[in-house]
Amino acid sequence: MDLTATTAELAGAAAEVARLLLTRVLDPVLAGLRLKAGTDVEIAGSDQEHAVRLTVHATVHTEGEVLVPAKPLAATLHALDEPQVRLKVEGQRLAIRTPTSRFAIPLLDLGHHPGVPELPPLQGHIDADKLRIIAAVAGAASKDDALPIFTGIRIQSDEQKLHVMATDRYRMAYATLPWEQSGHVDLLVPAKPIAEAARQATGEVALHADEYRIGLAWGHNSISTALLAAPFPDDRARRLLEAVIDSTVLVDADALARAVRRATPFGGPHQAVTIQVEDSELRIKGNDPQQGESEEFVKATIEGDRLTKTFQARYLADALKAFAGRRIELRIQDGLRSTVLTSTPGEDGVELTYLVVPMRSVA
Repeated sequence: MDLTATTAELAGAAAEVARLLLTRVLDPVLAGLRLKAGTDVEIAGSDQEHAVRLTVHATVHTEGEVLVPAKPLAATLHALDEPQVRLKVEGQRLAIRTPTSRFAIPLLDLGHHPGVPELPPLQGHIDADKLRIIAAVAGAASKDDALPIFTGIRIQSDEQKLHVMATDRYRMAYATLPWEQSGHVDLLVPAKPIAEAARQATGEVALHADEYRIGLAWGHNSISTALLAAPFPDDRARRLLEAVIDSTVLVDADALARAVRRATPFGGPHQAVTIQVEDSELRIKGNDPQQGESEEFVKATIEGDRLTKTFQARYLADALKAFAGRRIELRIQDGLRSTVLTSTPGEDGVELTYLVVPMRSVA
């Protein structure tokens, strides 16, 4: 195998594949990248849980296929300053060459690699720009692998829309987005790989799924992952959307996010930020005996009761980030019931709702 490619494109693809593969594997071939040079170069990997295929334009001098350790290759390519790089097999090593340097990485045994699984059956198509809302929903999923049920995104479909939902028990995100249905899906998907795929995808994206895997494909690229088997508390989660509202606040999401960010250093050990609903504005406060106190006002349109709610700043900031650039509606409920964040659906037909559970008031 012998090829020349743009360094930045090759480094980016190698890094993306390496990031999605498991780092702790008993068999080192599962942490390898398969490079296949033909018309262009395909960079692929599979650890039997995730599978990735990304294609980079290349000038191929000699066709071939090799398996190399993912991290050393990605790190070496990332460190290069030259605009072009040449990859050439030299004996049992892959040489990485520029006009002024040479690096060599030992090859892994391609024959021992299980291969990159084919995508499951096609279920529908969706525009990549709409699909990126999945990244916002994924922010509400848990990072704690001890509770796998909450590390996933529930994806369901009807004839016109995909419904996506995630929760870590302290917050919940729910979105609907239009799609072209070929089949029906009802899946619990690991949040991290599907969010990565949604960020990378361009143009029209094909969604493939069966009872074991889900995959997203665009152009000559694809990312797939095994599904989670745990049941998702869907009915209970949906009931939270049926809120009984005591106060409604219309406010600019970015302005509120900036105020929350400035109040966070004064939130104390619990990172608690308080929002107080006034007549025509919100009062955002942080108060800690050691760090001091902050107070800031943000203009808003208020209907209903004047309430005071305290939130963990990180959860509230994540929710507001999902609505960046938009005017949002805060639907506030009395007591410790969730506060609902939503906005007017955009022209793309995407709708997003975010729930954040308040904290008990911190003295």
